[in-house]
Amino acid sequence: MTDRWTPQSWRQKPAKHVPTDYPDGAALERVEQTLRSMPPLVFAGEARRLKSLLGDVAEGKAFLLQGGDCAESFKEFHADNIRDTFRLILQMAVVMTFAGGKPVVKVGRIAGQFAKPRSEPIETIDGVTLPSYRGDIINGMDFEPEQRAPDPERLLKAYGQSAATLNLLRAFAGGGYADLYNIHRWTLGFVADSPQGARYKELSEKISESLAFMSAIGITPETQPDLRRVEFFTSHEALLLGFEEAMTRVDSTSGDWYDTSAHMLWIGERTRQLDGAHIEYMRGIKNPIGVKCGPTMEPDDLLRLIDALNPHNEAGRLTLIGRFGSDKIADRLPRLMAATKRAGRSVVWSTDPMHGNTLKASNGYKTRPFDRVLSEVRSFIEVAQAEGVHPGGVHLEMTGQNVTECIGGARALSEDELSHRYHTHCDPRLNADQALELSFLVAEKLKSARMADALAKAVG
Repeated sequence: MTDRWTPQSWRQKPAKHVPTDYPDGAALERVEQTLRSMPPLVFAGEARRLKSLLGDVAEGKAFLLQGGDCAESFKEFHADNIRDTFRLILQMAVVMTFAGGKPVVKVGRIAGQFAKPRSEPIETIDGVTLPSYRGDIINGMDFEPEQRAPDPERLLKAYGQSAATLNLLRAFAGGGYADLYNIHRWTLGFVADSPQGARYKELSEKISESLAFMSAIGITPETQPDLRRVEFFTSHEALLLGFEEAMTRVDSTSGDWYDTSAHMLWIGERTRQLDGAHIEYMRGIKNPIGVKCGPTMEPDDLLRLIDALNPHNEAGRLTLIGRFGSDKIADRLPRLMAATKRAGRSVVWSTDPMHGNTLKASNGYKTRPFDRVLSEVRSFIEVAQAEGVHPGGVHLEMTGQNVTECIGGARALSEDELSHRYHTHCDPRLNADQALELSFLVAEKLKSARMADALAKAVG
């Protein structure tokens, strides 16, 4: 890998899962040129701020909550859906912060999570073969020839939807909706009557008591504006490199290159080849970035990737997102964590408990058993503690909508119920009830770790 990097240098490398079958290559070039002249979606200073917060996570001073849609869609684009996902992340962060005693860095899989890698490039139904659906930014979900042909105009539509989504998120984050005094109002309707809703209500009452005390001694949203706003960041998988290249700009204050399509980008399990286009592109941008690490990852390969992507060992630059499966994590993760610790690499360790626990139900629906998701999160935290590594975060595919896509949870969703509200455009997501249940598990684990640390310091 040479030191010379440009936003276009990835084009000289093999690029997996980047479509090459656009019917009109000239039209694609025109769209990418148009994108180069469009305003940035995020700003370099915001990305630097997230990197600083992730540096705190790397040092064990904070926790990362990253979550949102498997794949955003044009059809499901609605202000209520954006609000519900944002609100769910706030709820989960409150649960984790109150129990864990550490700030939670909030990052959405939103405002750009459109492209998806697929296992097979084609799909056959009833003897008809068409290109696979690869996300709304590339082609359409409907099994029709005109829908499955890659269409460059979709890049512009994805840009417009991302801009509108970011506009609304910024309004929610800074305009009073995120005011901690609204904590009782954040409960989603269908969660309110669930076991998790009851637990959340009990927790919110405790927080309200604390807020009342703070108000009595003069700490209010008027004197402390941070009580009424939150910092919220966006992320997506940097898969469609032509789009990412077009959104890459030089920061006027530092002279560095930033991908202005999102605050944080990550490389998927299928595109993390050391000599590949995705590593080449990501090594040159200064955003905080992530890499998915699966069960085939070897310690030496991981260290080479870290050195390529974070050669200066900068805290907050690199997040490693484990995605092993509940049956493999205890065997595969310890060696990787031990290698990064032994080599002194500054990284955030996070867990994606979704992708390694996907299966097909007896009725044909793709689903994820909630007990396996919980098991992987639990194992992740336990392995990290055993290796002396901070369990830095969770990375979830989830939605604030009342979907029926993952079986299990407190409501014991069955396979027969999957068809009731199965709305995902790609992979199954946790609904708000299940996501809150998971956040309580994480909170309990973080609280236990905090108490253990306090006891160790007291004894020492």
